[in-house]
Amino acid sequence: MNRSDVLKRIQKDVSKLSAVHAPEYRYIPLHQKPSPSVSRMKKVMELLRSLVFPGFFGEEQEIKEESLPYYIGVYMEEIYDLLLEQIGCSLQFDDRQAESSSIKDYASELAVTFIDEIPKLKYLLSTDVKAMLDGDPAAKNVSEVIFCYPAIFAMLYQRAAHVLYKLGIPVLPRMITEMAHSKTGIDIHPGAEIGEYFGIDHGTGVVIGQTAIIGKHVRIYQGVTLGAKNFVLDEHGLPLDVPRHPIIEDNVTIYSNTSVLGRVTIGKGSVIGGNIWLTHSVAPNSKVLQSGVVEG
Repeated sequence: MNRSDVLKRIQKDVSKLSAVHAPEYRYIPLHQKPSPSVSRMKKVMELLRSLVFPGFFGEEQEIKEESLPYYIGVYMEEIYDLLLEQIGCSLQFDDRQAESSSIKDYASELAVTFIDEIPKLKYLLSTDVKAMLDGDPAAKNVSEVIFCYPAIFAMLYQRAAHVLYKLGIPVLPRMITEMAHSKTGIDIHPGAEIGEYFGIDHGTGVVIGQTAIIGKHVRIYQGVTLGAKNFVLDEHGLPLDVPRHPIIEDNVTIYSNTSVLGRVTIGKGSVIGGNIWLTHSVAPNSKVLQSGVVEG
C-alpha cells in the first residue's frame, strides 16, 4: 500500500475519532480542562514519605536532629505548592467548582488543611509500624519494617488519600491509592476508615472497599477481601453509593484468603480463619473456622 492510500485511510479514522459527540463514544467525553498529573502526585507522596519517616528516604544521605526543622519546612512548602496546583486541577472534575473564580483560594485552603493533618498521619503510621513489628517475629526492628514492608507503604498512601477524600477532593485520593496498589498489590479504597495499629502481613491481594470501617489493633493477612456482597440500584439501574462493606471491630484477626462481604459486623476480639466466605455478622470474641463458628 502506497503512502497516499495509507494517509487516506488514516484520514477516515481521524474523522471518526474526532466525532466526540457520536453516540457510540458517549461515555468518553472530550476533556478540555487541566488534568491532575500522576508524576507530580508521585512527587507529593515521595516528599510526604520523607517527611513522615525522616532520614529513611529522600535525597539527603543524612539528616541530623538539629537540621530536621529545616528539612521539614522545605518538604512541607514543596508539598503545599504541588498540592495547590494539583488540587486546582482536580477541582475541574467537580462541576460545582470548575467555573468558580475563587478556585485557587479554595485549593489553597484545602492544601493547607492537608498539611495540618500530617502530624496525625505520622502518628497513625507510627502505630502501624508498631503493629507490624509486634505481629511478625521475622521483623527485627522498626527500621526494617519502615524500609521493607509493603503494608507500611500502602498505609502511608491510603491514610494520606483518606485525608484528601474526607476533604471532598476529586480524583487525587484514588490516584494515590492506585499508586500503592500497583506497587504492592494491596488495594485499599481511600474512603475506608482504618483505626490505629493496623497490621497487614504479606499483603498481596488484600482488597478493602470504600465504606469499610476497621477498628484498632486489627490484623489481616494476604488475600483478604473486605468487599460488597451486592449493590443497591437507583431507578435508572445505577449503583448507589451507600454503606456496603464490613465493619471490623477492635482486636480482630482475619487470616489469609478469606472474604468478608456485605455490611456485616465482625465483633471485637474475633478470629476469622483462612479460606472462608463470610456474609453474616459475628458476635464478639468468636472464632470462625471452616468447620463452623465458635462463639466466645
